[in-house]
Order: sequence, then structure tokens, then C-alpha cells
Amino acid sequence: MSKLELSYSGYVCAPYLHNHDSIDLKEIWTKSKNIEEMYFVTGTFSSESKPYFSDSTNHYILAKFNDSEQISKDLAAHNQEKTSFVFNIKDGLFEREVQGDTNFVSVYYLEYGDEGDDLQDIANLLLKRDKIEVAGLGNMNTFCLNSSKFTFPYSENIVVIEVASEKSHQSVKKYCDQTRRDINRKGMTMTNLMSLSILEKLK
Repeated sequence: MSKLELSYSGYVCAPYLHNHDSIDLKEIWTKSKNIEEMYFVTGTFSSESKPYFSDSTNHYILAKFNDSEQISKDLAAHNQEKTSFVFNIKDGLFEREVQGDTNFVSVYYLEYGDEGDDLQDIANLLLKRDKIEVAGLGNMNTFCLNSSKFTFPYSENIVVIEVASEKSHQSVKKYCDQTRRDINRKGMTMTNLMSLSILEKLK
């Protein structure tokens, strides 16, 4: 009997390299019912995560999906020389209306397992930050033609937040950094993996 694969909603971040595969993916996702929203973004990796993803690039397509199984098929068929990231959201912490459009998505990882109390504390601290409209916990899968030198050890403990603001990306990044510091001050180790600045809404 085959192992049952669970499917999740979440985010996919695929490199936009102006080649056949990335243009094809953009076309497929534009038409796909599986994709709710899609953006053209600039990706910035933290100094802590860069050694694991040395093949990172600057521009990505960021999409919100409903079915992770379909996304895996899409990426397997259009695998590229730069890493694609899939963030499966297993536990949506909250979603609420916030003034302004989404202009920034920040991805973090927890260095320790998901202790129930710690996660509740993180959710409560994120809720206090009035520009955060969506926060979720989950895991990360990657797709790349070239295997990485180092295995990223925190793939099961991913936190994704969406921020809505009219301010500059630089200002929103500072806001996210301050949020991360507040959480770390409480004794939980949350580290930035990547910051995605939204340049254009594609869908």
C-alpha cells in the first residue's frame, strides 16, 4: 500500500531566471486554480541561512497555493539550477484584515522543536504586531538540479508571516527584525531565513 501523502496549503518561491522553465512556471501558475495569489519578489537571505543556499538568486516568483502535491509536480517538471522553496503551512496561527496591501513576506526558522507553549507565546507576540496580517507554522521542501553542500537542519520548524504596509521595504524589514528580536528576548530562538520584498502583483 502506498504511503498517504498529506497535502497542505502554503507558499512557493521559485527563482525567476528569464529562462524557459521559469517563464513556463509563471504561465502555468497564472492559469492554475491551485494558485490564489502570485507576486514578483526580490529575495534576501540572512547571513545564517546563506551557507545552506549559496545558489540563491535575487528574483523569485512567490505564489500562495492550496495543494502542495500539485506544486511538487510543477517544480519536479520545471526543476532549475537555483533552489525553489515550498513552505507547507500545517498550522495557521492567524489571519486578519490589516490596512494596506501585502508588501513583504518574511520566513523564519525555529532552532528548537515546536513546544506547544513556545508556539503559543510566538503566536501571541506576532498578534501584537498590528502590520502582520497572516502568520503560519509549517515545514520546508526544496527543489534544485544541484544538490546542496549542506543539509538545512531546521526544515520542520518554519514560520511564515505576511506584512501589509505602505512603508518602504527597508522600513518593513526593520519592523520584522524588531519582531524577531522581541521573540528571541523571550528565550525562543527564531532566525530569519529569507525576506521577500513584493515588487509586483502578478495574480
